[in-house]
Order: sequence, then structure tokens, then C-alpha cells
Amino acid sequence: MSKPATTQQPIHEIIANRWSGRAYDASKPVSKEQIISLLEAARWAPSCFGDEPWRYVVCNKADNMQAWQAAFDCLVPGNQGWAVNAPVLLLICADTVFRANGKPNKWAPYDTGAATENLCLQAAASGLMAHQMGGFDADKARASFKVPERYQILPMVTVGYQAPVDALSDEVKERELAARNRQPLGELFFDGAWEKPII
Repeated sequence: MSKPATTQQPIHEIIANRWSGRAYDASKPVSKEQIISLLEAARWAPSCFGDEPWRYVVCNKADNMQAWQAAFDCLVPGNQGWAVNAPVLLLICADTVFRANGKPNKWAPYDTGAATENLCLQAAASGLMAHQMGGFDADKARASFKVPERYQILPMVTVGYQAPVDALSDEVKERELAARNRQPLGELFFDGAWEKPII
């Protein structure tokens, strides 16, 4: 199933075709080489002072079921219902302190978001699907993976191969099949002044 974005202007097909599906094929693992490729894409994101504040805890069901289960147990029930079939779960964190000078890095979540979008685009380019999730217990994740307090817990991400939507519950299937939409460009992007539409 594909759900390309209906855009107001042409954009690259990788961006148009990336979407956050929920139907994963539990029978198709993601190889270690594929995972490293995703992480390499994340590694080359821009960051303030080149600080690279992102940290990813990779939980691959194929080679570390214990870690995968620990990550899965942090998800809210609504996400567990479909994420159970995702072969890879990622916990995303951001270092809130600059490595170079020890000062607070307020841009760490922004930069880590850029790295994660790189990862999601690389997944789409590789025939994989990635879905970012805020529905999880961050405190439990911090404790389960012993994440130091200086690192901000950010969303978790599922990665895997897309499957037919038939296995999803009716409620989730409805969301999966719903048309993608975005607000008009002019409501979000301004031309030199606040709320002056660019288009």
C-alpha cells in the first residue's frame, strides 16, 4: 500500500512517499546492515556546533529479544496493539549538554529531530517503514535502559517492512487507510511578517 502526499508544489518522491504506517510484517526481520544504514543517515544530520547530541538505543527483535521487549513494555496499549509486529524499536534521546564546553544545549531536541527524520527518509528509500511515537512511558524507558538524566527522552520509533492492513484492528485500520492531509502552505509559512501567507 502506498499513500503519496498530495502536495501544492512538487517535492522529491522520497519525501512524498514517506508516511507513518502501522501495519508491519512480523515475518520479515530488518538486517543489521539495514539498521546501520539508517543510523548512518541519522549521523549525517546537521547539528549546532556539530555537537551530534542524538543517541539511539536500538532494540532489534531478531538479535536481542530482551531489549526489544523492554522497549515494547514502555509503549501505551494503543501503540502496543500494532507495534507488536515491528521488528525494530528505537528509543531516541538527546544530550542536553554541549560536549565542547559543558553548557546547556537548548537545540539538542531540534537537532535530534533532524537526525530522526534523516533516518525515516532513509528507511523509506530502503523499502522500510518508520513510525515515530510519543505514546510511551518515558520514565520507564529511562529506567529500563539506564539513560542518564542529562539526556532528554524523545519519541520512540518502529522500523520494519510494511504488511497488508488486514491484521490491524478496525480502529487502527481506519487510521491506516485514511487520506493524508496537511494544512495549506499559507497557514504555516509566512512571507516576511507573522501570519502574512507566503502563498
